[in-house]
Parts: sequence; structure tokens; C-alpha cells
Amino acid sequence: MGRKIDYIEMAATEYWQETGKSELDSLWIAEFFQDYGELNDFPRHNLVDFYSLVQKALTINIEKAEKLVRLQRDISSRAAKSQRKP
Repeated sequence: MGRKIDYIEMAATEYWQETGKSELDSLWIAEFFQDYGELNDFPRHNLVDFYSLVQKALTINIEKAEKLVRLQRDISSRAAKSQRKP
């Protein structure tokens, strides 16, 4: 794959899609760490650091998604209000 950030983002995205949870499961991330070759590409990278980085990316991704939903809701609400006015 190449870059650590690619593994981190992939893990955060996949975890959120699979579980819908915001708190990273330690067994899930350990399995990902082993199965996706992150350890092969970065042998000095340890699981604890990887867990921390994925949790941070997961939190950021969820916050961005929630912000986007609020923005879209506000836009829809404003559009509906403007259509009601004569």
C-alpha cells in the first residue's frame, strides 16, 4: 500500500462501515493490523500506536460526517421555509 495514513484511513472507514460504532474495538483493530499487511510494510509500527491513530481518524471522520448532516439539514430547512413564504 505504501503510506501509514492509507492503512489508518482504510481501517477507520472500514470499521465505521462494518460496525457503525465510534469506539474502536481492540480485537477488531488487532485483526486488521495483522490481516491487512500493515505490520509487513511498517515492522516498527506497534499495535498500540496504530490503535490510537485509527481511533483519532475514526473520531475525525464521524465528526465530519455529523457536521455534513447538520449542514444539509440546515440547507433543507432553509429551502423549505423559503418555499412556504408567499
